[in-house]
Amino acid sequence: MNITVNDELRAYIDPLTPEEMQALERSILTEGCRDALVLWGEVLVDGHNRYGICQKHGLPFQTVQNTRFTSMDDVHLWMIDQHLGRRSVSDFQRGVLALRKKDIVASRIKVVVPVDSGEAALPAPEKLHTRESIAKAARISSNTVVQIEKIQKSAAPELVEAVKQGTISINAAAAVASLPSEEQITAVAGGKKELQQAAKRVREGVREAKVTAQRVSDEGEDNDGLEAQVRRLKQQVAALTAENEGLKRQLGL
Repeated sequence: MNITVNDELRAYIDPLTPEEMQALERSILTEGCRDALVLWGEVLVDGHNRYGICQKHGLPFQTVQNTRFTSMDDVHLWMIDQHLGRRSVSDFQRGVLALRKKDIVASRIKVVVPVDSGEAALPAPEKLHTRESIAKAARISSNTVVQIEKIQKSAAPELVEAVKQGTISINAAAAVASLPSEEQITAVAGGKKELQQAAKRVREGVREAKVTAQRVSDEGEDNDGLEAQVRRLKQQVAALTAENEGLKRQLGL
């Protein structure tokens, strides 16, 4: 049997940690490869780690064809759904996968399955057009989705890796991502404590900025009130002056 390993598919899901890989290898050596590898034609879709371990030790394995795939988007969506359902996947990974799913669903062009294929197309995936729907798919809060989006947009690769490794929380990483890239990298190099301190500095800066903005706003409202009062007094003075001039004319003064 020819099995083709697609590097893009192998890298589509974050790799196991060294500890997780060692645990999987021990399990397969003890119990064998219990779960079948999923193929799309000759392309390996699911089971890259199991396949590598079986190849390394010359162990047998089973395969199963998923003939319902009609495009690489189908493959990606299936892989995402498989991993979203696994408890071992971190909140950050689930958020990233759900955001990927949102992008695929939003841009996907429906592919018609040939009549003679003998297989029904995969059901259309649910649209993830709101942060709430993304959060539900990933089993995280909407606020966490916002933070992951910020990390994806602004975080240096080193900071992203620190989140994946659990060195820093999603919440703290989103704060540190506000810093220039060089400062992010320096914080990561300083370790967990330095990352926490960097996040604290950012949060304190945000709080101070909010207090300053509120004070300026309040002062602006005070100034607006004084200006309005001055305008009213000027109007009263003008009215009294006009009245006084009218009285003078009546008295012939």
